[in-house]
Amino acid sequence: MKNFALLLPLALLAACGEEPAAQPTPEQVVTPEPIETLAAPDQAFFTAKYAETCPEDEAVNTAVCKRAGMGSPDVLCEFGLGEDEYLRNKATLTAGDGEWTFADPENVCVG
Repeated sequence: MKNFALLLPLALLAACGEEPAAQPTPEQVVTPEPIETLAAPDQAFFTAKYAETCPEDEAVNTAVCKRAGMGSPDVLCEFGLGEDEYLRNKATLTAGDGEWTFADPENVCVG
């Protein structure tokens, strides 16, 4: 009887470990709607936009555009005109109404 009294708590303890764990209920995953963004302006776009805004200036020879900062709606562009291969001039494009526009169109023209 003593052996049975000692084995009973062990048997009960072993039985507790065999119980299956509760399965977590899967939550519904909401897929976010895609955000439409404008394509990054490249040299061809900047050249056409500059020619449209400043028809009296020489044509853009080279241009490099990059985001102003993480999450910023602005793009900073450095460019060279005519025969100038250096990026001496700067302009800011901003996203608005589904297109890129110059942030300060009155002061973007160089000459």
